[in-house]
Amino acid sequence: MIVRKSMGRASTLLLVLLALGFFFATYNLLTMIMHNRGSGLGNWITDDFDVFDPITRMTKETKKVGNHNLYFHVALTATDAPYSQWQCRIMYYWYKKVKDMPGSEMGGFTRILHSGSPDSLMDEIPTFVVYPLPDGLDRGYIVLNRPWAFVQWLEKATIEEEYILMAEPDHIFVNPLPNLAHGGHPAGFPFFYIKPADNEKIIRKFYPKEKGPVTDVDPIGNSPVIIEKSQLEDIAPTWMNISLRMKDDPETDKAFGWVLEMYAYAVASALHGVQHILRKDFMLQV
Repeated sequence: MIVRKSMGRASTLLLVLLALGFFFATYNLLTMIMHNRGSGLGNWITDDFDVFDPITRMTKETKKVGNHNLYFHVALTATDAPYSQWQCRIMYYWYKKVKDMPGSEMGGFTRILHSGSPDSLMDEIPTFVVYPLPDGLDRGYIVLNRPWAFVQWLEKATIEEEYILMAEPDHIFVNPLPNLAHGGHPAGFPFFYIKPADNEKIIRKFYPKEKGPVTDVDPIGNSPVIIEKSQLEDIAPTWMNISLRMKDDPETDKAFGWVLEMYAYAVASALHGVQHILRKDFMLQV
């Protein structure tokens, strides 16, 4: 009789623990869903394994739209400083390593050199020379030359691919990269420190309320981004002008600091009605 009572008590305790465990698991899942829905990250979707993905904005059906076999041109801006040259050589080495591997949709490569004159890597890395901003206009923030460099390159260069990957010299390709963009939906990496909603007062200086909710401004920078060439041709001049306006505004300059130009690209894209597929798997940060 004692044994039977002990077993009965153990069974009851087990059921209670299981019920509590199920309750907390369900509560946490629902809380996470509501949190992500309220954070402006877009719609939830299921991937091929039916796992919720709170980052990607697109449904399965939308992701299938467009010719996914289009190649993209890899473009990065750089200076002629020794450190920048060293980074570019490493990046270009790994680009060549993975470019022709299975699964790659990588096309040509261009280092957009915004020093205004050729340097010692011209014969080693495909390079297009453009001019820097006029003296003093960048106010010591050399990254402002980046959107201006893209404006010049897009206007003057012959680019065969219909898509462009905006990369940076400190990026390294560890795997062959497919075209993550889909038609008019470019792909970008969501940065945890780009928070348009948390900086709405400042964002509204450049993205007025009549344009739409502040959540239309993606939590991204311009790199890495894979985008249609025609879209970038429209966005680049706005990106350049917004960057200069932000730098010229003391409050914005102080709030955004070294990521100012990243915010400028996000705002410029939103002004053109462009929203990005947010891919956490686009890049690893170390």
